[in-house]
Amino acid sequence: MMEQHPTPQSGSHQNASREPPGSESSISPAPTPTPPQRTPSSSSLHKSSISSTHGHRSSFAENLRGLPSSPRSQRHPSFTQAAIQDLLNHPPVARQHNPRFAGRDWRDIAIGELITEDDVRWVELDTSVEDASMALVKNTTSNVVLIRENATSISPISTFDYSDLNAYVLVVVGLGQPPDDLVALYDDIAKRAQARDSIPLRDIQPICRKETLVTLQGDEDLARAIEIFGSGIHRILVTNFQGEVVGILSQLKLMEFFWNEGINFRVIDDLYPKLMKELGVGSQQIIAVNSDSPLADALTLMNQEGLTSVAVVDNGLNVVGNISTADVRLLISAASLPLFQNTCMHFVSVILSERGVEQGKDSFPVFYVNPYSTLAHTVAKLVATHSHRMWVVESASPSPSAPSTPSLAPTVFVSNSTPSSQSAVTGTHYPPHPSHPSPSVPASALPGSHLSGRLTGVVTLTDILNLFAKSTGLNPSDPSEQRARRRRSSSSSIRPSIDSSRPSIDMRR
Repeated sequence: MMEQHPTPQSGSHQNASREPPGSESSISPAPTPTPPQRTPSSSSLHKSSISSTHGHRSSFAENLRGLPSSPRSQRHPSFTQAAIQDLLNHPPVARQHNPRFAGRDWRDIAIGELITEDDVRWVELDTSVEDASMALVKNTTSNVVLIRENATSISPISTFDYSDLNAYVLVVVGLGQPPDDLVALYDDIAKRAQARDSIPLRDIQPICRKETLVTLQGDEDLARAIEIFGSGIHRILVTNFQGEVVGILSQLKLMEFFWNEGINFRVIDDLYPKLMKELGVGSQQIIAVNSDSPLADALTLMNQEGLTSVAVVDNGLNVVGNISTADVRLLISAASLPLFQNTCMHFVSVILSERGVEQGKDSFPVFYVNPYSTLAHTVAKLVATHSHRMWVVESASPSPSAPSTPSLAPTVFVSNSTPSSQSAVTGTHYPPHPSHPSPSVPASALPGSHLSGRLTGVVTLTDILNLFAKSTGLNPSDPSEQRARRRRSSSSSIRPSIDSSRPSIDMRR
């Protein structure tokens, strides 16, 4: 995770100690004090020898002859304060190269070389949601567990990830938006969960978001994988010749590969120094949630729109945080119920506090870049924060001779709805306001929040992998098709879309 370090303060320490004056006592008058003498420096001795040789003292002007010109005349344009702060907080990340990929064309590397069996975790359809959630939290490498019919099956029939867990949690607290034919199911699941009955995964399949299961054999090359990822698919199940799943290749894992091994692949490595503004990747069609909105807004928004994360912004659209479906792991205990009606900003502070406990130190991961960030800087942040997207913020240009970044007029939808006004499933109970609610945390109180800028766009792993694929002559399909499919598969897709009155907004990233 990215960590924020305080800017070092420059300064010099001077020794202020002095030699104590003489303390000898005498009845005779004190001798006349000798004026303090300075030891001549080497330059003074040199000048003295020159003076005695030539018989005259060098003038001040002569002494200045031959000195180097002022460094101000050759000074390069300065970095902006924000750029310097960003560099101090996030120094270049060292890339770990694997020598076995040196000299090889990445398109000929087999996907089986990038996976490990440790990524694969199985549960059965009759596994309880609670046990499946625990297995999901423990699987930090792939953030997904595979569902099979029973313990003897070798073929997955579905998956269970944090988006599915988010959908389940929303049903339990009464914020699900079921179609007419599933109202009874939603009500039954909520009642059983509140009664602390064991609920098997089989029973919640209709409320889970269905994503296409894509499988490839381990001997397939990366060219095929990057075309799939560049088309918007998030993960690929890797099988052996017997059809058994032996690994999971995700967008993030492939991005880590290209970050660490890019030096071996000229076409990819040549893209890294380019500015995001030059490459034109990403989108200005974005969605965010206000920092003062209830947390339930962010969770509902991600479920409705098929999102894995959402930006948290203040009233000026400045990015002050990030909430992802993976953070739902902090909401699976009964003690966390009051968080649903506290603010998104408060939940961001909870996330940071939890991360500090896990890592043993404070951290403020930065989920944003600006148009003058290089692709290398952007990819390094994606890899370091294990994120699927970076928010693009408006920023001053890095050179005083260039104009500031123009206002891009992005289309931003900021959710400010009140969850309590939404229709809940009959018979369910939204957690009441706590008698002693936790104090809301203002956006300005979090470290690093003042270093961001106005939200203007978003760039995702799909966007960058799509760029990599096209730059090497491959033809990935349009990612918007998969995003639309992902949103339609959401259990709440029957609810009138947020963008029904905003046809230009793409909320499916």
